[in-house]
Amino acid sequence: MQSYHLSNDHLSVSISDKGAELQSIVHSVTKLEYMWSGDPIFWGKKSPVLFPIVGGLKNNSYQFNDTRYQLGRHGFARDRRFTVVEQSNDSVLFSLSADAESLLVYPFHFSFLVGYRLEGHTIHVTYKVENTDDNDIFFSVGAHPAFAVPLVEGTVFEDYYLQFNEKEDTGIWPLSPDGLIKEEAMPFFHNNDQIPLRKSLFYGDALVFKSLRSTAISIVSDKHSHGLTLTYSGFPYMGIWSTKDADFVCIEPWCGIADSVNTIGTLETKEGIHQLAAGESFERSWSLNVF
Repeated sequence: MQSYHLSNDHLSVSISDKGAELQSIVHSVTKLEYMWSGDPIFWGKKSPVLFPIVGGLKNNSYQFNDTRYQLGRHGFARDRRFTVVEQSNDSVLFSLSADAESLLVYPFHFSFLVGYRLEGHTIHVTYKVENTDDNDIFFSVGAHPAFAVPLVEGTVFEDYYLQFNEKEDTGIWPLSPDGLIKEEAMPFFHNNDQIPLRKSLFYGDALVFKSLRSTAISIVSDKHSHGLTLTYSGFPYMGIWSTKDADFVCIEPWCGIADSVNTIGTLETKEGIHQLAAGESFERSWSLNVF
C-alpha cells in the first residue's frame, strides 16, 4: 500500500492506492484534520470508493445471463490496489481495470478512474467508468467519506448538526437486519433542513434517502466557525451513517443503492443500476470544501 500526497497553500491531503481511498485532509493554517481516524475498534476505513455496486446484495449474490455471481457489500474496488496514471502537486488520477480476479465476480471489462484535485480550500473528486467490453455493462458507483465529529477539541458529537441546502420533506428508507432496503419509507423530514447529531441516530444503521432536493450537506457547529460542505449533483441516493458510538459521520452520495428485500436478484433490474454501452463512459463528481 502506498500513499500519495497533494498540497496547495490551504490543504494537505493524502490518498492510498488501496481503493484509491482518501486518508487525510489537513487545513494548512488551523491544522484541523477533517477525516475520521480509521480506528479499527469502530470502523477501519476512512473513505471507501463503492464500485461496481453500492450497498449489499440479497444473499451477497446476483444473476446475470443465467449465471449467479457472489459479490460482497459495496463491491470490490475498495479493496483493490489502483494504478496512478497522472500526478501533480495538487492532483492525482487512479485507475482500476478488469482482470482475471474481477471477472470471477463481475463479468465485464471496464476501466474505472478516480481523480482528486485541489482548488483553494476545496477537494474535487471524480469517478469515471469506461466500458471497454464488447457489450453493455451494468454498474453502480458511490462515495463513503467519514468525517471527524467532533472536529474541534473541547466539543462533543452532539454539538454538531447536518445542514442541508434545501428544505426537505422526504422520509428515510429503513434497512433490514441484513442491510436490504425495506418496502416502505418512514417519515423523517418535515419541511426542515437540519439534522442534529446524536450517537443514537445511527443505532438502527444508516439513514438512507432517495431523491433529496439538496445538492449540498454541511457538518457545522454553533460552538465554532469550522466545518465542511460536501456538494454533489447527479447522485440520486444519499446515505448518512456512523457506526455505534463512533466519532465520525459519513455523508455518502450514491449512484446506486442496496438491494430491496423483495428483489428478484437480476443485475439488469436492480434499482440504481446503470447500463453503459460499449465504448461509452459515465462520469460523476462531488466536492468537499473545508473551513
